[in-house]
Amino acid sequence: MNIYAVGDIHGCLDRLEMLLDEVQPDLEQDVLLFVGDYIDRGPASRGVVDYVLKLQQRYPREHLVCLKGNHEAMFLDFLQGWEREMFLFNGGLGTLRDYWGDNWDRKKELILPPEHESFYRELRLYYETPDYIFVHGGLKPGVPLPEQQEDDLLWIRGEFITSMENFGRLVIFGHTPFRSPLVMPNKIGIDTGAVYGNFLTCLKLPQKEFFIKGHVVAANA
Repeated sequence: MNIYAVGDIHGCLDRLEMLLDEVQPDLEQDVLLFVGDYIDRGPASRGVVDYVLKLQQRYPREHLVCLKGNHEAMFLDFLQGWEREMFLFNGGLGTLRDYWGDNWDRKKELILPPEHESFYRELRLYYETPDYIFVHGGLKPGVPLPEQQEDDLLWIRGEFITSMENFGRLVIFGHTPFRSPLVMPNKIGIDTGAVYGNFLTCLKLPQKEFFIKGHVVAANA
């Protein structure tokens, strides 16, 4: 079984479609995993979720893993009336317009389509196999996986990225954008800033191959 892990999409539907056309995972046998941040900042947040929902309809759930990103968490908070400015400050306006149009702020209620509501509510905080831990932001060093806090799993950056701790398994994460994938002995970062004009990355495991703009590049660690 191969695992194909896709980095932060942020509404870049065209790049996602091109990337998966290139990769062509066999979802009857392999696992396709998204590390979160499907929405915000890019041009087609709702379109990305629609695309992933179509994949969920076609393939067994155990072969399609969708992790929660900090942007999905902020979106859900916004809809509950919490931290609204924070969501808008972090690129949420485009997502609101995608769902409810330019006059979203004049609506009495912002109600998601039922299938989208379920999608956001059912996102996982992490996914583990005997060899890997997949998470959006990272792990708090020194804390066992079952005891990790949601805020750290979704938001942590420097403390995790600079850590050389052996987490027991290789950690695959997104959240922090790099110009090219970050490859370290204990972690691989696959957010390559697609929404900022860079590229969307897919990591194939266990081969440790990156699919980037139609090219396959082997990891060095």
